[in-house]
Amino acid sequence: MFKNRSAFWIALVALAALAGGYLVSRQLARDVPALQSGTILPQPRPVAPFSLTDHLGAPFDNARLKGAPHLVFFGFTHCPDICPSTLALLAQLNRDPDLAGLRTLFVTVDPERDDQETMRRYVDAFGGGLIGARGEDAALAPLATSLGAAYSTEKTADGSTRVDHTATLFYIDREGRLAAVFTPPFSLPKLRADLALLASD
Repeated sequence: MFKNRSAFWIALVALAALAGGYLVSRQLARDVPALQSGTILPQPRPVAPFSLTDHLGAPFDNARLKGAPHLVFFGFTHCPDICPSTLALLAQLNRDPDLAGLRTLFVTVDPERDDQETMRRYVDAFGGGLIGARGEDAALAPLATSLGAAYSTEKTADGSTRVDHTATLFYIDREGRLAAVFTPPFSLPKLRADLALLASD
């Protein structure tokens, strides 16, 4: 009798826990708006302390991320395809009056070849508004790891450098926290609508 009663109460508690979990998940689903081309994190994630230099030679750290939303892209200036096409997309977003508060950030994962002057020329080629940032591997790692941006560089047999990197766009909110991610292929209208929705929060 006692065993049956114990089993009953255990089953009842388990059922209540399942029901509670279901209600919480439903509540989270209602509270987190859906994006057309990206994913919002249920809870924004803090960005680890980092210290880089922008394309004009000024410090770029966590303090620079606060006060305005940022869209961050990791790449390199010798990239033949995805980087120029993505930066051209960011340049279009920079010219959109409905996204006037958005800042776009290009972080190089190839600091050996992308010195400050190279970054300045490259960033300027895409028009005003885009911020370039660089740092040696040890300085870059905290930001990349915190956002979940994967990259690798290696010397090939012919002496050239091979670079692989994520093509993801990372959305940082006004508090300097990772709040959403966007993965290719990118659609300008959908991305614009998603960024406007995020900025309205």
